[in-house]
Order: sequence, then structure tokens, then C-alpha cells
Amino acid sequence: MAVKITDECISCGACIDECPNTAIYAGGDEWSLADGTNSSDDNMNEAIEDDIYFVVPQKCTQCVGTNDEPACIDACPTEAIEIDEDEDGDVLQTRYNDLLG
Repeated sequence: MAVKITDECISCGACIDECPNTAIYAGGDEWSLADGTNSSDDNMNEAIEDDIYFVVPQKCTQCVGTNDEPACIDACPTEAIEIDEDEDGDVLQTRYNDLLG
């Protein structure tokens, strides 16, 4: 996973509008890979979290290709979003390219 939202999340929504890949959803919401991307996979998937906002790992690129740093982290007022330092830059770039279609 590229970034993770922790239970410190207050569900304010500040991160959602900042995500260029629409990888962040409100707790309990279904998600689709196609939302906000050029992907043709518009199948709806069950929520990853029910109580707090969540990041869809297949869509998160840590803002590679769009920003220097993950925009959601800067937007979060409670510092509830953590970066996965183990995520390889090449993997993130490939994921970004795949989302563009």
C-alpha cells in the first residue's frame, strides 16, 4: 500500500479532494478502479474500511506523476495518513501509468 489512513482519522474529507487518483473514499463507500482514472474496470468493490476514510492501494501512487509529495498527507489536519516507505518508486510510477490507461 502506498499510504494508509490510521484510526486518528476524523473523517473531515480534507484528503479526498487532494488525491489526483481518487484513491481515497469515505468509510463504508464502495469503490471502483475506474473512478477518476482512464481504467475501464468500473466494477464496484466493497469498502475497505467501514468507520474511517480509506485508501485503495491499487490506485494510490503517493502522487508520483502529479506532486512531489503525497497531497493527502499535507491536507490532513490530524496527521492520520502515513506513508509506506517500502513502496518502490518504480512500482508507483507503473501504477500511475496504468491508471492513465
